[in-house]
Amino acid sequence: MSVDSAFAALRERLERDHREATAAAFVLGNEALVGTGLAALDAVLGGGFPRGTVATLEGPPSSGRSTLAARLLAAATRRGLGALIGVDLFPPALAAAGVRLDRLLVVPVTEPVAAVRAADIIVRSGAFTVVVLPTLPSGRGTGSAAWSRLASLTHRANALLVAVGDEASIELRYVATVRLETALERVRWNGPAGHLGEFAGFDLRAVVRKHKRAAPVGDALVRCDTFEERPPLVDVRERTLTSIEGGLGEAQMRRIASAIH
Repeated sequence: MSVDSAFAALRERLERDHREATAAAFVLGNEALVGTGLAALDAVLGGGFPRGTVATLEGPPSSGRSTLAARLLAAATRRGLGALIGVDLFPPALAAAGVRLDRLLVVPVTEPVAAVRAADIIVRSGAFTVVVLPTLPSGRGTGSAAWSRLASLTHRANALLVAVGDEASIELRYVATVRLETALERVRWNGPAGHLGEFAGFDLRAVVRKHKRAAPVGDALVRCDTFEERPPLVDVRERTLTSIEGGLGEAQMRRIASAIH
């Protein structure tokens, strides 16, 4: 055996037997990640969202945060179970996004404390891969003790707890392993300008604000098309949004459609 081959064999053995002290300790395998299926986003996340952690999807309404949540639930329900607590997502749209509704538990709570209690029970069961809930305002029953308990339960269950909302509270920011901020950057319409145009998709900018297990800075431009089956698009128009100061509601979206020429 040559010196080079002997050295390579020794290095392989050290990395296998003492992985926690080598560079391999900072590379998560696919089984330890929940990917979104969006290549650009998964790349800046180091392959996907790490399991056993709390993550946030932050941004104004209509910024793409729900789209990413649906992607994670689709990934979870392909092989296991997912849960949706107190977040209004349209079931037919979830199904079109690839979510197995027969493997999705929906808990329609309205009170923040009820959402925390539901998450505690669901994560503690160890049966769910991804659990989605609102970011929740700070208050009695939703402070640091609650989020610390949920983070500990999530770690033990090897699950992914995803909080979705405008902005994470200080307590949630502290326990979160990954914080992702979303913003709508471009919209696409098919057909004529005005109300006869058909919404065809959008591009969202996802910025990694925090990542305890990878580089903390990075962003990705993600193209999102509508999930529903439709004939091929023949007259697509798009508009780049140069400034987003808040979420886009239906009225704003209609105005965007009317402005596309």
